[in-house]
Amino acid sequence: MFGTRLDVETTSPTRRLFLRGVAGALAAAVVDPGRLLASPKEERILSFVHAHTHERLTVPYFADGAYLPEGLSSLTSFLRDFRTGDEHPIDPALYDILNDLRLATGARRPFQVISAYRSPRTNSMLRGNGRGVAKGSLHLQGRAIDVRLADVHSAVLRDAAIELRRGGVGYYRGPDFVHMDTGRVRRW
Repeated sequence: MFGTRLDVETTSPTRRLFLRGVAGALAAAVVDPGRLLASPKEERILSFVHAHTHERLTVPYFADGAYLPEGLSSLTSFLRDFRTGDEHPIDPALYDILNDLRLATGARRPFQVISAYRSPRTNSMLRGNGRGVAKGSLHLQGRAIDVRLADVHSAVLRDAAIELRRGGVGYYRGPDFVHMDTGRVRRW
């Protein structure tokens, strides 16, 4: 399921059981990529810690079949461009991807946010520094986030995100984070 890089014979029993659990949880999403792993009515809560500001947020953003305006507002503020303070609404589908990844991986720790919304000024500055930042980055539209989890290896998070097939997934091994977006399905 996760490609040929995993050798089941040399993988530990604990890791094999974990990967089987991830595979089972993601099986429905593979059959129907648009389907959520979370119940359509169940409350959805996300927890974050920002890698740059050290702020923390745990917030319900969905309950009783609807997105919660207060939760979405808190998330917009939290996921602002930390360099400029500019805010932009974040695509709620991105929150659903993160929630499903939390469920699929069994993560208990908060998502560590590296980057979420980026203002045009910040995006231009990062492009000028030669960091491989796209001119039309989905971060500019509130449709992308770069994260890691303290209790899930980033390669496992990447593989789970790829299996969801609900947007772009990029893996940055050196700085150790996974980019996810609500754009077309692709990976790098």
